[in-house]
Amino acid sequence: MELAYYSDYAVRLVNTERPDRGEDTLSSVEAVRELFGTNRQAARRAGDADLTRLRAVRTRLRAVFEAASEGDEVRAVDLLNALLLEYPVSPQISGHGHLDDRGRPQWHMHLADHANNATAAYTAPACMGLAFQLTELGVDRLGICQATSCRNAYIDTSTNRSRRYCSDRCATRANVAAYRARKRQEQQQNAQT
Repeated sequence: MELAYYSDYAVRLVNTERPDRGEDTLSSVEAVRELFGTNRQAARRAGDADLTRLRAVRTRLRAVFEAASEGDEVRAVDLLNALLLEYPVSPQISGHGHLDDRGRPQWHMHLADHANNATAAYTAPACMGLAFQLTELGVDRLGICQATSCRNAYIDTSTNRSRRYCSDRCATRANVAAYRARKRQEQQQNAQT
């Protein structure tokens, strides 16, 4: 279902902060507007209050990913349900004027933007997309990158449920570090014998 792509909103928002490094790229109204990507209509409504509100939502969404990553499914669902209640969505059928090969509209679902502020316009679809992924794929598919220098959120859409890192870059760094650690240990063991 096409609503799954809205889950990327949640991942993008959570990953604007790296709490272990004290980094926060959600530092201006312009940064808030950039989160919206191509949805310029909602982005134009962003103001100073949205910066504060989205940071609070980000903290709550990170808690969902952390609970899921720790295997606490019930807590992850409870946290996400609380956000869904606070930021409800309005589904809407849309066709964008695109026609299939028979000349019929290509209907699909969208989450309509009837929000009164940019925070609600961003958060409602982010939470709905995340809820869709959680119910379709399972809570264990939400995670926090296991690379020591990274704590980014991700959604594991792999077929074998094996993802542990937010990106190939983090996976490569972690694998290289593990390889080097094994080699050092082998050299130490060889030196002792």
